[in-house]
Amino acid sequence: MNPAPRSPMSPLPVLNRRSFLGLGAAATGAVLLGACSTGGDSTTAATAAPREGGRLRAVFAGGGAQEVLDPHKANLYADVARSNALYDKLVEYGDDLGPVPRLAIAWRPNVDATTWTVGLRPAVFHDGRPVRAADVLYSYQRILDPKNALRPRASLEVIDIARSRQLDDRSIEFVCARPCGDLANVLAAFGAYIIPEGATDFTRPVGSGPFTFTSFEPGRSFVAARFADYWDGAPHVQELEILTAPDETARINALLGGQVEYADDLGVTSARTYEHDARVQILRSPRSAMSGFAMKVDRPPFDNLDLRRAMFALVDREELVSTVLGSTGVVGNDLFGRDTKYYAADLAQRHLDLEEAKALIRKAGAQNTTIELQTTSATNGFVEAANILAEQAGRAGLKIDVKVGEGSTYWTRTLDEGVLSSFRSGAMPIETHLAQRMLSTSSKNYTQWRRPDFDALFATASESTDDAVRARAYQQMQAQLHSEGGLLVWGFSDGLHGLAPNLAGMAQNAPSNTLGYARFDKAWLS
Repeated sequence: MNPAPRSPMSPLPVLNRRSFLGLGAAATGAVLLGACSTGGDSTTAATAAPREGGRLRAVFAGGGAQEVLDPHKANLYADVARSNALYDKLVEYGDDLGPVPRLAIAWRPNVDATTWTVGLRPAVFHDGRPVRAADVLYSYQRILDPKNALRPRASLEVIDIARSRQLDDRSIEFVCARPCGDLANVLAAFGAYIIPEGATDFTRPVGSGPFTFTSFEPGRSFVAARFADYWDGAPHVQELEILTAPDETARINALLGGQVEYADDLGVTSARTYEHDARVQILRSPRSAMSGFAMKVDRPPFDNLDLRRAMFALVDREELVSTVLGSTGVVGNDLFGRDTKYYAADLAQRHLDLEEAKALIRKAGAQNTTIELQTTSATNGFVEAANILAEQAGRAGLKIDVKVGEGSTYWTRTLDEGVLSSFRSGAMPIETHLAQRMLSTSSKNYTQWRRPDFDALFATASESTDDAVRARAYQQMQAQLHSEGGLLVWGFSDGLHGLAPNLAGMAQNAPSNTLGYARFDKAWLS
């Protein structure tokens, strides 16, 4: 996964439209947030030679009228798709969650990894200006400004942006606040897109991505056109339209009705139903989704460790996986990142133990407690899983009251409010998950887990260039979370998407949040 530093500055391997749009106003979809690459290229479906031209229409769950085109505020799958169309990052995650060079073509550290030199490839923004070191520094300054409270900040905070500088237009010296053993993973952070120096208005955004902005109706439609001067080759399609729909039924119906060529985030039932239907191709994104529940450990009732452990014991993971995820799912063990580097696979797998759960509920004095579980119907499987959990908790003598809330504000609301909520995440390296969600300073800390000793372990891991030291620290952090944390991870599954029979060139092995996911610049309409 994350490799040792390369030689100095050496390149790394490399409906009718009106009625349909009306469905989009209340949509939402989670991307909570996704290491060395053996190569970043995802395989694509075998077809004839690419055909040029046409408008490719894709539908995602969206964020309603509050949607914006500011890439540093990306949070949902629809945000990722729009940002991938308009912008680039310095580095992306490949199919194996390893680093793939994008605007950056090389990076090398000094002896103690406190300074890194990054080289940029020749690339231009949509208005013809070259992408320069000054644009990168401005983008990172904006992300790191504490007044902005932007998601990528948790990953980029190791960079001392005030002391970092451009060496020339295509070379940057990043000075780190402490040793940084793996800058590539930092540069690939979710949402860390590069914007032009001085950009503050995103009503008509300018980026360096494969498509140029045409129009945007928040919660409804985004349209972009092919950028002929894109550094990675101009897209095959002339136009890209990204639509939003409030639920999976609307998305699959739009695909079946010929109103779109791509429908994101299908449910297991739909994928099974249409697997052999000539109108649909099913595209799998392997191990893309982690499914779970977030308990807030800083407030009653889950500030009581015994009750958290009771929750871990009362869950029948096999029942949840078989019912909600089907054949695409495998059980989780209350940890993020199964099958990825640094995952603590040696920790004992939890299983249903009703007697232990009942004893722990009594010990916590929670026999008569009613716990509200916040969920939303806007994300596939959330309500079904929440109702199953409520049934399972009832078998242990604990009452859970499922509350289905409005979708477009779900992730903002459940970040700070409530005590228990449905949770889901796309793929990302374990260290990114820890940085963005589990540190005292993390901006997306849905469990409100804050432990100084835990933060210190993360600092040890992130500062070291010794992989054995990093592995030990990440193992200890996961042991803490497994024993005392508030994230109940019950399953992992493939992402499922629907394609029209005439859509070709889509990446076949790209987990969510990686280079090949929600990208349409290599696709074509046959």
